[in-house]
Parts: sequence; C-alpha cells; structure tokens
Amino acid sequence: MFEFSLVQKIIIWAIPVLFAITVHEVAHGWVALKLGDRTAQMLGRLTLNPFKHIDPIGTVLVPGLLLLLGGFVFGWAKPVPVSYQNLHQPKRDMAWVAAAGPAANFIMAVIWAIVAKLGLMLIHADISLGQPMMFMGVAGVLINTMLMMLNLLPIPPLDGSRVLSSWLPGPVAYKFSRIEPYGFFILLGLLYFGILSLILWPLVSAMLNLLVMVFGLPAQIFSIL
Repeated sequence: MFEFSLVQKIIIWAIPVLFAITVHEVAHGWVALKLGDRTAQMLGRLTLNPFKHIDPIGTVLVPGLLLLLGGFVFGWAKPVPVSYQNLHQPKRDMAWVAAAGPAANFIMAVIWAIVAKLGLMLIHADISLGQPMMFMGVAGVLINTMLMMLNLLPIPPLDGSRVLSSWLPGPVAYKFSRIEPYGFFILLGLLYFGILSLILWPLVSAMLNLLVMVFGLPAQIFSIL
C-alpha cells in the first residue's frame, strides 16, 4: 500500500467520488423520465453538474472524514425526487428506477477498471501520466463497487429495498416500507457491530476479482489505496 498525503488523497478520490454519486442519482432520474415521470427533469436534476446533487454531509463531510481517518471512502448525494404516481406502471417501474443507480455504478466501475489498465500500460511504457491514471482508476472501481453493493441491500431507503418492494404483494410491501424511518439506524447498527462489512466484503471482493480477471489486472491492484 502506498502512503499518500491528504492533498494527494483528495486529488485521487475527488473525481471518482463526485462521478460515482452524481451519475448514480442522474440514472434514477433519467430512467424515471423514460418511464413517465418528469419530476427530476423539471427540478434541473438531470445534469452531471455535481453542485446540483451535492449533499453537505454525504458528499463533503463523510468522504472528507474518511480520508482523514484513512478508511475506505464512500458518500452519497441528494436523492433525485421521483413521483411514484407519474410512472406508467408505478409498482413495476419503481424497480427499474431503483435499479438504475447500482447499474450506473457497475458501468462506471468497468470504465474505471479500463482507466486503471491504461494507466498500467503507460507505467510500463515509462509515461508519467500512467501512475495518477492507475490510482484514480483504482479509486473509481472501489467507490463504485462499494456504492453498488451497498445500495443493493434490501434495507429501506436503499435501492435494493425499492426493487424488493416491487416484487412483494401490496400489503406486504406496505408493511415493509414502514421500516424506512428506521433504515438509517439499522445501517448504523450493522456498521457498528461489523455486520455490514461481513455482508458487503464478499460481494465487493467478487466484483473486484471479476474485473481483475476480465481486464488482466494484477491481483493486488485494489489494495494499493
């Protein structure tokens, strides 16, 4: 593992984190638009301008603290508003809207893996741009993989809970949705007792191993940050 100053960490992580959370939210709004809901579009949220999506805590404070503490970096943006009743088939379509965020993170993880691979190729060719490309590519893969897996958990208000609700019978889905006010505290409890990492790490590791295999990356590349 390389040792980085705080400034170097910010340079490496800033762009991947901003893209990860911004594109995730825009994907929700874009799919909602295609399925009949123009709420996000009317509120100017279908833009890649990160300032439209920044949440002071989730986009600035939490990632900044994690950088200072030397832990894994993640964050979140302001949720894109979706009007359930405007969707063509609300129960079914809400699942597609919810799944769009993790799907966007999956695509971005693949793109950043390609960036890391190109960086390695430039390093082998003794081109100085290669190392920052590799570091940023690795950061992009890590943040997007973590966000994808975290959001797929069926805990309200995470995206996985929206997908699950669309599959449940109406009365069961309603009862399940009533957990949402307590979802944040459930996540905090899982994090505090180390259960969240036990759930997420095997999933994250599987995704990282897949990218290593597909793109021929070094086995330990994702442990350099």
